[in-house]
Order: sequence, then structure tokens, then C-alpha cells
Amino acid sequence: MSFDTLRSNKMRSALTIIGVVIGITSIVGMTSLIRGFDESLRDSIRALGPNTILVQKFSGLTILSGKSFLEVARRPNITIEDARAIARECPSVGLVDVWLGMMGNSRSRMYYGHERTKQLAILGATENFAAVNFVKLEMGRFFVPGEVDHRKQLVVLGQTPYLSLFPNTDPIGKKVRLGADEFTVIGVLGPRPNLGGLAQGADDLAVIPYTTHEKFFGKVLKGSAKITPGTFNPAVFRTAMVAVVPREDAGREQAMREVEALMRARHTLKLDQPNDFDLATQDAALKIWDQVSQATFLALVVISSIALMVGGIGVMAIMMISVTERTREIGVRKALGARRREILWQFLIEAAFLTSMGGLLGIAFGSAIGLIVHWASGFPVSLPWWSFALGIGFSASVGIFFGLFPAIKASRLDPIEALRYE
Repeated sequence: MSFDTLRSNKMRSALTIIGVVIGITSIVGMTSLIRGFDESLRDSIRALGPNTILVQKFSGLTILSGKSFLEVARRPNITIEDARAIARECPSVGLVDVWLGMMGNSRSRMYYGHERTKQLAILGATENFAAVNFVKLEMGRFFVPGEVDHRKQLVVLGQTPYLSLFPNTDPIGKKVRLGADEFTVIGVLGPRPNLGGLAQGADDLAVIPYTTHEKFFGKVLKGSAKITPGTFNPAVFRTAMVAVVPREDAGREQAMREVEALMRARHTLKLDQPNDFDLATQDAALKIWDQVSQATFLALVVISSIALMVGGIGVMAIMMISVTERTREIGVRKALGARRREILWQFLIEAAFLTSMGGLLGIAFGSAIGLIVHWASGFPVSLPWWSFALGIGFSASVGIFFGLFPAIKASRLDPIEALRYE
């Protein structure tokens, strides 16, 4: 009966559920995008490794925690000497690696024969890069300490330059050019997880010894860059990043305490002064992201609920009109023995069926939006079963909640008065 009622009033039914369709579409579509981004971002953060500690001048975590960019930009640079001091004076530290160019301040194209790459991030690192960064080598090898000490012009390619320059050739031993200088390819890194699953350049890199990086792109200077409000100083980003892995027999917390104490001493900070550097770990990054993602999801629910409420009010209005139109039908049913609860269920099921149809359409449209965005831009999507259940549950609940008042009104009609109604 519910289906026949909707079929006989197609236009009215479509206009009634349009608010529900919009609400469920936004819930499913945005959930698929947020969940996809969330999962891939967590994979990127986990690539740091559970025990890796990053010592940075500043990071995205600092900005997300509420500090202004101008404030953190005035911090002193992290230098090679800081990394050497950590390796020398922190007994709980097992591996130390230095990363130069992580702030995007050293980018260049790479050439081989007539082929060239797009702009790549040229990173400087020690021989510990692969071990600390948990990156797998697809072929070849990494630097050895002697090659780093002697500023050898060697390069380990990321996937992007490897596929651009050597799509059908073994690159090991080949010489590529960075500007006018030749570098010998000694290895190729495996694919790295993209931040949030976006094709935004996690593999657009090449790694050279940090000593060679200093020779070509300049050394990191001790102290902080001068910052003037309203101006941009690229020297802000000329800072090193130090990656630390604790020894197996020492805990991460102990290593962090030692590194923090050493860095505070090197920066001559007083007891009441906050750190002018960041210590980032996988757990800290995930904790900050949890707060951001929960706030985003809550905002999504609130916005979608507004659309669902508008749709629900439309359902209530149409159901009230339907009760009025079918007063004589209700009188006949009650005269033939229909009880109040049967009349109540008739209109409740009709309202729930109406909004459930809107929910199904919303799920289809929301899923389509997510898949189209993924196909067009590579943005990650995730369509968990619970998002579909959530959509159906929300839409059916809207029908029951907003259809309850018209259903109660219909069930309380007096059969004699209903039969006399014109």
C-alpha cells in the first residue's frame, strides 16, 4: 500500500524526499572522502615507525596546536651539529639521520639524455636514511659512511624520477644531471605512502649525501632567520630535520627525554621557557589528527542533520496532507474493524518507506560522488558498510520521527466523523 501510494503521487513523493536525499548524499559522500583521507594519512604517519623521533624547527603539529606561523618561524634552526651532539651525548639513541631540503627549499629537475623530470625535492641524508625512514630499496644500495664523508656525487632515485628517466632501463650506474653536475645512480627507493593518498609528490624526490647537499644548496646556518611581518624570508625553511631511533634496549620516552634535555641546553633555554623546537612522534601526530578528524566529522553530522531536518519537516507536511485527503479511507477501515495501532502503523510505515527510498537514493548519489572525485583527482575514498547502514538508519528514523504526529492524528480519527468527511 505504501509503494502504491508513492507511485500514484510521483512528483509529490519526489519533492518530499529531496531534503532527505541531500542529507544522506552529504553524509555518505563526505564520509567516504573523510574516511579515505583518514586511512591513507594514518598510513603515511605510520611510515615514520613507532619509535622514530623527529627533531624539527617547527611542524604542522605546532600550527595545529594553535601557535602562529610567525612565532615558530623565529625559532633557531636545527643544524648538523645538533644531530652530531645527539648521536654523541644521548646514550639511549641508536640511529641518527639528518634530512636537508625537507622544507622544499632545494628543488630541481633531473636529466638523463633527452629525458627530464618535473621539479623534484632533492633531499640530503646520511647513510641511515633507509633504516630510519623505513623506506625499502627497490634496487641497488644506499650510501656508505665514506661516501657521505667525501661528498660523493651519488643519488638514490625516488619512483617518479626512476619511471620518468629509466622506464625500460636499469638505472644503476647511470649518470644523471642535476643542473650542470653529474650524479651516479646507485639505488632506487620503493613506493612511499602519499600524504592522505593524494598524488601530491611523496615519490617526487631524489636523495643525495647531506654533505653533497650542503655543497650544492648551501649549509644550514646556526640561529634563526630574520622575520618581518608582511614579508616572506625563504631562509625560514633552510633548516635541518633530525630523525632519531632509540636503541632496542632503551625506550622511546627515555630517548626523548635525553634529546629534549640536550636540545634545551644547546639552545640555552631557562627552566620556565618553553621548547623552541618540536619533538614529533607517530603517536603525537595521530593524536593531533584524531582531534582534527573528530571535529570535521562532527561538523559534517551537524550540517547533514540540518538537511535531514528540513527533509523531515517536508515529510511531516506531506503526511498531514495525506491524512486529510484520506480521511474517508481511514473511516472505512475503522468501520470495518481496523484498530488504532493498525492505522498508526499504516502511516508510520508509509513515512518510513518514503524516507528510506530517499536514503537509498542518497547512498547511491553519495557513493557516486566519492567515486567520481577519486577517479578525477586520485583523492582516496572509503565506502565502509556502516556508512550505508548509517544512511538507511538516519533516513528511516527521520520518517518515523516526523511521521509519528500525522500517524497519531490519523489513528485517533472518529470513524463516524471520518465517514461523513467531504
